[in-house]
Amino acid sequence: MIVCIDGPAGAGKSTVARLLARRLGFRYLDTGAMYRAATLGAQEHGVDWNDPRQVARVVRSLQIDWLGDRILLAGRDVTEQIRLPEITQLVHHVADNPEVRQWMVQLQRRLGRQQHLVTEGRDQGTVVFPQAEVKIFLTASPEERARRRKQQLAAQGIHVSLEKILQEQQQRDRRDSSRAVGPLVPAADAVVVDTSRMTLEEVVDHLERLVRSRMPEGLAGP
Repeated sequence: MIVCIDGPAGAGKSTVARLLARRLGFRYLDTGAMYRAATLGAQEHGVDWNDPRQVARVVRSLQIDWLGDRILLAGRDVTEQIRLPEITQLVHHVADNPEVRQWMVQLQRRLGRQQHLVTEGRDQGTVVFPQAEVKIFLTASPEERARRRKQQLAAQGIHVSLEKILQEQQQRDRRDSSRAVGPLVPAADAVVVDTSRMTLEEVVDHLERLVRSRMPEGLAGP
């Protein structure tokens, strides 16, 4: 069974998807982290960001793996490193690259064939897993999303003004929504959930009820 959670940055997808997968006993897949790891790898290889073919060639040569909730680049844990603002500023060079996205889709689908999956990103329910049993579009107000991002960065010792975060968020939303391949849009059959005024536990409880109501007969969670 595949559960897709799509939505913009700051909507709480990663945390919610991780907790939901744990409750269901499913594998958790953070596709945004995959693109960020690819961006870090390309940066370390010194790619010319203005050369999409070179970016795609380097990214396809990278070894990106998952170990539980940790993402590895060539066997190195980069889970925290890929969340730095520098990577956030560069990730669109990778995420907007059609060749890279095609390669990522193949990799994500391969993972989806191996186990029950809760996967989150921008195009999981529209492009990667259009046949998924459950599709959720998680969103929140721009202000709430920016506030969450500010808290996340502060926890890492990085202090950025709310105004700057909002500005960068708006730019990223425009890029994600207008992307030629895999744009950020809700799937036609997705359930839209606004988390602005919901606690984390309320969101996870709500999604767990939704998923369990659609589980195929014979599939039971822990």
